[in-house]
Amino acid sequence: MLEQAFNEVYTKFKLHFYRAVFGRFQKREASLTTVETFCMEIIMALGRPTVNEFSSFVGISPPNAAYKINNLIQKGYVRKEQSEEDKREYHLVVTQKYIDYYNISYSYLGTVMARIRARFPEEDVKKIEEMLDIISGELMPEIPLPRLSPRT
Repeated sequence: MLEQAFNEVYTKFKLHFYRAVFGRFQKREASLTTVETFCMEIIMALGRPTVNEFSSFVGISPPNAAYKINNLIQKGYVRKEQSEEDKREYHLVVTQKYIDYYNISYSYLGTVMARIRARFPEEDVKKIEEMLDIISGELMPEIPLPRLSPRT
């Protein structure tokens, strides 16, 4: 069944990330709470949102969002960058510290993608990519994301 197969893959990605995060707690390297980790994932996915864009996306008040973001700034995971277009506006930019933290999850994605490329013929890989683009772009309009990097 499609639902079960997709849920299993999605769950394995989540569990891999959670296990890696808990491993950091064991080594006393983690300084993000669970909610802060979710906030960082959202900021990263939204690609340089403003505080208001972040608060609107997660459905919390701007003061509550500002409080959470200030904690992330103090911990060194986010910085504010003044907008070139509107000097009154600031964008949230993830720092290298968070990118290193995030790579726990992203490196596993790379591992799985390499296994897909090795296991399936190129035309199947292209079909999977096409299907994922359609799923993301057309079938999930409630969660628009900026294209983070162009595909080749």
